[in-house]
Amino acid sequence: MSKKQFQAESKRLLEMMINSIYTQREIFLRELISNASDAIDKIYYRALSDDQLVFDKDNYYVKLTADKESRTLTISDTGIGMTEEDLENNLGIIAKSGSLAFKKENEAQDGHNIIGQFGVGFYSAFMVADTVTVISKPLGSDQAFKWVSEGADGYTIVPCEKAEVGTDIILQIKENTEDDRYDEYLEEYRLKAIIKKYSDFIRYPIKMDVKSQRPKEDSEGEFEEFVEEQTINSMVPIWRKNKNELTQEDYENFYAEKRYGFDKPLKHIHINAEGSIVYRAILYIPENTPFDYYTKEYEKGLELYSNGVLIMDKCADLLPDYFSFVKGMVDSEDLSLNISRELLQHDRQLKLIAKNIKNSIKNNLQTLLKNEREKYETFFKAFGRQLKFGVYSDYGTNKETLQDLLLFTSSKEKKLVTLEEYVSRMPEDQKYIYYASGESIERIEKLPQTEIVADKGYEILYFTDDIDEFAIKMIMAYKEKEFKSVSSGDLGIEPDADDKQDSAEENDNKDLFESMKGLLSDKVTAVKASKRLKSHPVCLSTEGEVTIEMEKILKAMPGNQDVKASKVLEINVNHAVFQSLKDAHANDKEKLALYTSLLYSQALLIEGLPLQDPVEFTNDLCKIMV
Repeated sequence: MSKKQFQAESKRLLEMMINSIYTQREIFLRELISNASDAIDKIYYRALSDDQLVFDKDNYYVKLTADKESRTLTISDTGIGMTEEDLENNLGIIAKSGSLAFKKENEAQDGHNIIGQFGVGFYSAFMVADTVTVISKPLGSDQAFKWVSEGADGYTIVPCEKAEVGTDIILQIKENTEDDRYDEYLEEYRLKAIIKKYSDFIRYPIKMDVKSQRPKEDSEGEFEEFVEEQTINSMVPIWRKNKNELTQEDYENFYAEKRYGFDKPLKHIHINAEGSIVYRAILYIPENTPFDYYTKEYEKGLELYSNGVLIMDKCADLLPDYFSFVKGMVDSEDLSLNISRELLQHDRQLKLIAKNIKNSIKNNLQTLLKNEREKYETFFKAFGRQLKFGVYSDYGTNKETLQDLLLFTSSKEKKLVTLEEYVSRMPEDQKYIYYASGESIERIEKLPQTEIVADKGYEILYFTDDIDEFAIKMIMAYKEKEFKSVSSGDLGIEPDADDKQDSAEENDNKDLFESMKGLLSDKVTAVKASKRLKSHPVCLSTEGEVTIEMEKILKAMPGNQDVKASKVLEINVNHAVFQSLKDAHANDKEKLALYTSLLYSQALLIEGLPLQDPVEFTNDLCKIMV
């Protein structure tokens, strides 16, 4: 019996396959089980055209047998088996796939898809085994053959005995090393976990002899250990069942079994798509934010299956970042897989599935918003911030997708409202969508800048998230209505008689305001009579795109560029304080400087901005008191 060499392949190529193609050793079991499933599928295909062959699904299965003493793991199947020629062609030539050839020969047949298409999955066994033995008896033959290899040095094929049709793959598991523990692939719990992770939805039973305990007969409180054959995999995935057969509890149980979260999902989305690309998906909108959601450690993505076999734990390409909170899975037969079946080629199919999933998520969120407002608000409190980031990112390219999903607290209703709801009830004379920013609703409601807008009866949106203003700057306008901060220099509100009087006061007291501007130096760009203040003596407004709240947020960021808002100090000329300013300007320049400093400090405190010199501020207060 002479050893044969692998045809047209070097030792280096096999080493590359074993050590480089697969990122995790446990993948070997997925590959061998998938090959076993393919072998059973081939009998199914044969039965479609052979009236003499009856395919009874109950007779077909895959079985794992681990022997710790001999350090062997056997994967057996009742599939079609291999002839000597099959062993030579399919296992003797690396990267030649018998499944792919069989698929091409039977493309016109209806039936199951063949998973293995590359012919390298089998060789992943050498990641965990020193020796691989294949004993196979083909359908329609009495002769079995044994294929044995220790790796790149070559292989042998000899006749042997085997009672039943099918294939046994026997792995001689490697000894442990300091860095690697190979014993785990002989442990019952580990093998079960790998099967459940990757092959739970293989369409045929995957069996193992499992140790269990039961009460001892005629012995109270004592138990005995016994071994029973169990089917480890679920076989029929929930996404292949008819939606009408499934209950809310079924979807919630699947959510819990897959460990998508410890909460209950707010909504599930079950997709059966047929057309230019066929795929199935079950998606979930969680109720709560994962503890690591806003950290670098959080990984977005959906589980990706090909014909029920797990290909990727987290396929990030299936979800846009702004929908990264969505959990679930996608299964498709139309995907182009790479050679290791671990990664996806970036092709048209993947992009089309991702686009459809994005649209489906958006449509379902809109339905939730329309029909189950309370549930949607629960969702938005958990993930609304992410939607706002989605509006802001990529230079606002996603604003059309997301703007109708946004909610903000309303000054009138004291609850969350949509932009559509705000615009639909705007008075005819209202030019802008007004908003006010601050750390909390309570603080915003006390802002002096809101007085004139509220006095006009206009609704104000309260922005309390640090991302709010940045997102709105990207939207710019909603249904042709621009957004306007209540702190903006021009509010677009027509002046009434009192406002015209204020303008006259500003002209009459131009020297006073110029003096105050000089005292404040470059701290403000101007001092002027306010058209927005009613009861408060002073406030800050801004000119340009950067508001005071944006300045605070940018300053708090690492590596900030010291971006500052162009601040304007506004004085209420109808407040008693203004007369004191006029008197000081006319009679006491030192007092004018004191009053100006105090008013500016007050305006900073109202905005939640830090004082440059708190000691000076307290000393100024003391001067007023004595």
